[in-house]
Amino acid sequence: MKDFTQDSCREFVRALASSDPVPGGGGAAALAGALGTALGNMVGSLTVGKKKYAAVEAEILSLKAECDALEEELLDQVLLDAEGFAPLAEAYRIPKGQEGREEILEQATLAACEVPLRIMRLSCRALDAVRTMAEKGSRLAVSDAGCGAALLRASLEAAALNVYINTKTLKDRDAAERINAECGGMLMEYRAAADEIYAAVLDSLR
Repeated sequence: MKDFTQDSCREFVRALASSDPVPGGGGAAALAGALGTALGNMVGSLTVGKKKYAAVEAEILSLKAECDALEEELLDQVLLDAEGFAPLAEAYRIPKGQEGREEILEQATLAACEVPLRIMRLSCRALDAVRTMAEKGSRLAVSDAGCGAALLRASLEAAALNVYINTKTLKDRDAAERINAECGGMLMEYRAAADEIYAAVLDSLR
């Protein structure tokens, strides 16, 4: 499976626009999350080493290390999402009525939920870091923290849609409801968090 993160930005966008099933919404969500995290990390980069922010430097350095790891994890999800979708695409090609088709389709659908859920979890962690960057980081880069929050909100919401489109077709409704509950909880808490960060940054700029 191709790692689309090795392409140029233009190549990645062209791949998204093509009729190929991957990269798709999940890969785009992961990339948006990585970009949002990187913008929060940028605020930290512009904060460390400045006398004005010496009191928070240790905390910012710790957050930067966390953001470094989150960026890499989110970028990794672009390929993992494509790999997770492949068995589902194959399952749908099995002729209807063929023995074992429904079981294979069910397992592939469950597996296809894993990466978008992981993207959501990573984006939530990134939003926690960006919130602190917005509150304590360099005022000269506070707009970048707001941009990061906006992109992470998009990542969260886009990944959620990739969860729900799969849980909708699951036969195991108990499993579907468990997954939906986790997904919905993250949406409720962290959409609000992203909006609060964005609103605070916007207010500070007006």
